[in-house]
Amino acid sequence: MQKFTAADPETKSPDIKVENLAALRALFPELVTEGPDGVAVNLDVLKQLVGDQTVTDAEEKYGLNWHGKRRARQLALTPSTGTLRPCPEDSVDWDTTQNLMIEGDNLEVLKLLQKSYAGKVKLIYIDPPYNTGKDFVYPDNFQDNIKNYLELTGQTGDGGKKLSSNTEASGRFHTDWLNMMYPRLKLARNLLREDGAIFISIDDGEVERLRAMCSEVFGEENFVVPIIWQKRITPENRRAFSFEHDYILCYARSADAFVESRHLLPLTDEARARYKNPDGDPRGDWQSVPAIAQAGHGTKSQFYKLRTPDGRLLDPPPGCCWRYTEDRMRKEIADNRIWFGADGAGVPRIKRFIDDTKQGLTPSTMWSAEDVGANEHAKKQLSELFDGNVVFDSPKPVGLVDHMLSICTEKEHVDLVLDFFAGSGTSAHATMARNAADGGNRRFVLIQLPEPLDPDDKDQKVAATYCDKIGKPRTIAELTKERLRRAGKKIREENPQFAGDLGFRVFKLASSNIRAWKPDRDKLAETLEASIEHLKTDRTEQDILFELLLKLGLNLCVPIERKQVAGGKKQAHELHSIGGGSLLVCLSPAIPQADVEPLALGLVDWHQALKPAGETTVVFRDSAFADDVAKTNLTAILHQHGLETVRSL
Repeated sequence: MQKFTAADPETKSPDIKVENLAALRALFPELVTEGPDGVAVNLDVLKQLVGDQTVTDAEEKYGLNWHGKRRARQLALTPSTGTLRPCPEDSVDWDTTQNLMIEGDNLEVLKLLQKSYAGKVKLIYIDPPYNTGKDFVYPDNFQDNIKNYLELTGQTGDGGKKLSSNTEASGRFHTDWLNMMYPRLKLARNLLREDGAIFISIDDGEVERLRAMCSEVFGEENFVVPIIWQKRITPENRRAFSFEHDYILCYARSADAFVESRHLLPLTDEARARYKNPDGDPRGDWQSVPAIAQAGHGTKSQFYKLRTPDGRLLDPPPGCCWRYTEDRMRKEIADNRIWFGADGAGVPRIKRFIDDTKQGLTPSTMWSAEDVGANEHAKKQLSELFDGNVVFDSPKPVGLVDHMLSICTEKEHVDLVLDFFAGSGTSAHATMARNAADGGNRRFVLIQLPEPLDPDDKDQKVAATYCDKIGKPRTIAELTKERLRRAGKKIREENPQFAGDLGFRVFKLASSNIRAWKPDRDKLAETLEASIEHLKTDRTEQDILFELLLKLGLNLCVPIERKQVAGGKKQAHELHSIGGGSLLVCLSPAIPQADVEPLALGLVDWHQALKPAGETTVVFRDSAFADDVAKTNLTAILHQHGLETVRSL
């Protein structure tokens, strides 16, 4: 029976460096060699393979570079040894929901989700800090991000504190923000499906650097579109210009696959009202669009003198050409598809019939407040949910994320939506509302740092006071969860016929349940005695079960069945079947020799009844066995009945 240890790859998030080396070795075996510190990549060979004629790596390269970029990349590649502890008491419909709300540093959580959710996310929307000064926490210590997280959230006994704020006076203003964003985007890309996309809100301050960074992470060829969103309805008078828009950058895992899968949008009532039929065309209502195109996009055949029905000869306007060739234009005029105005003396325009839009409209890059909502709408939505209080400073409207859902997801599929800067929880609210509207079955995963709220800070006072009012800790994550509870309840009341999922499971980031070997050389005897129990004594059986799910790559919402099996002296052992029998777990604290055979045979019988499709892993608590003989005997019985993979914790 092989024992799980803190050093085993199964007890950590994926080692992306090892996977990258394996992929390189599979493609180009001659690249991977031995170096003074172990496995190395022969860069000279790599240059030859790609036709690079440079001699040294010191040559300057095109792209976005900043101090700390190499370390930021290393952060994304460093496996996490943390875990996610289940919190049913904070959840809604724990036993049935497929939605997740995770409290923790999103960098560590994204690492932990790699095994279970790689290549499974259809849509990511994030509204990260815009880097306006003091709007995000930046750790000073890169060596132990779990330690940073515990310190930040007050779990180390010092009351919680910000490790560092990013202010313009720091001298590393853009650098710190890039170092924060880069590893998170690297990990997020791994989670996207081949046809998945990420939408990122940003303003003018960092949009250029964000686009350059995303082009490196996702590939410039996978840049889909820059979207302009009208975030403000009323003008502001604080600056030279009234800033009324934000950007939303859209990148895909594969642009071709995304375009193939994205949806056309239904015609809105406002757009439908623009279709008229002033000439009584039997084909129905239409609206006109220009019959010209930019000259640089046209061919020689699109430059000509157009003869109109009333005998005029028209040249295209300067810098333009006709949208159609001369032959095509004649046919369109003959078919009454070109409009010259009510008197026939106007400029030519192409008639677009409303029946041509039945398949839907191509999404636009201009998202107006009227169509998707603005900040004012978002604050009103929050005020209605939170008893007249606006507990978030710059929430996003539900309509904004709903528009993304309409483009990227469909009700027939179980599409997964991820937001790892969850903030006010708009992404989850929009997902639940969209499911209720069309009967879909989309699922969401939210990640939010439980950053403490300071009642003495004027920008956080309302939020901190509201946490006190509802009896919750003063953190942003608590407000996120409360928003989900209230939004789900409101959606249920407004859609009583909807029987879909409006719940969510809460998990919290923590250090691993498996005790790492950290010998105290001055107290070696005490250290050895304390290490007899391999699992931390303050953790529950449920904590351990969910760490197994993460580390073995199973969904955190996978069904878990329980069964009691009698031991040798009428002692019962509780067994857990996860994923229909793909994982069988017994975490009994003691398995005496007399219980070995009945327990093993009980596992075998249940395994045969479950009939799992693939291989089954069986896991026990290592300290439960009286001695190695008991462990060996149990393993032998399981092997005899085809259960080959037996591990201990």
